[in-house]
Amino acid sequence: MRSEGHRPRKSLGQHFLHDPGILAKIVAAIAPKPDDLMVEIGPGLGALTRPLLEQLGHLHVVELDRDLVARLRRDYPAERLSVHECDALRFDFGSLGAPLRVVGNLPYNISTPLLFHLAEAAGGIRDMHFMLQKEVVDRMAARPDTPDYGRLSVMLQARFRVTKLFNVLPGAFNPPPKVDSAVVRLAPLPPEAVPYTNAKAFAEVVARAFAQRRKTLRNALKGLVSAETLESLGIDPTRRGETLSVADFARISETLD
Repeated sequence: MRSEGHRPRKSLGQHFLHDPGILAKIVAAIAPKPDDLMVEIGPGLGALTRPLLEQLGHLHVVELDRDLVARLRRDYPAERLSVHECDALRFDFGSLGAPLRVVGNLPYNISTPLLFHLAEAAGGIRDMHFMLQKEVVDRMAARPDTPDYGRLSVMLQARFRVTKLFNVLPGAFNPPPKVDSAVVRLAPLPPEAVPYTNAKAFAEVVARAFAQRRKTLRNALKGLVSAETLESLGIDPTRRGETLSVADFARISETLD
């Protein structure tokens, strides 16, 4: 599928997926059912929207580009497709109801803040399937003490089970991006499996630990958590944040008021 008269906007990070084989794999991974409550972020020209609507009774989409909004409203009846003309970073996903399934080919230039925004609505989400830059997916799914492990890994894995599904080469898009992509599934953990009780404290500890990756915990958390407190938890203060598990970060955060 070509861009059908629409010029992709670099400012919006638009790369339109057109490979039918990849589209089929994504739909198969999502496995939509007629009664599913689903929202697609960044539907673009509708390459994924069309096959989803073949299996869904109704679909919500969030699109910022006014030209594409007009096209979507022209091509699909409102009783089948609800088009929300909005920046996904500011959209209230909780307003759609629950349990919500979220899908999309996310704009790479806002993918990380958008993932954090969606994590705030995790309580009402059933699952999420996204196409993202491969480097971002690798970071999302990374294990401790590996080069890709960082703040994004910890913050998402504390709320979701993250599963990398498959890679996608640039030629599947128009225009082709300069990087490889990947499809990932995020399934929210049940409330009892979320390892922390204070989300703000957890986020602060994780942010401080990864602000300068080469710093030891003693230095990175100075003024927030003492070396003595770390030792009482069985965590060597000379370790670096990248060596800690999600559970370790949670145990540290629970010591804060």
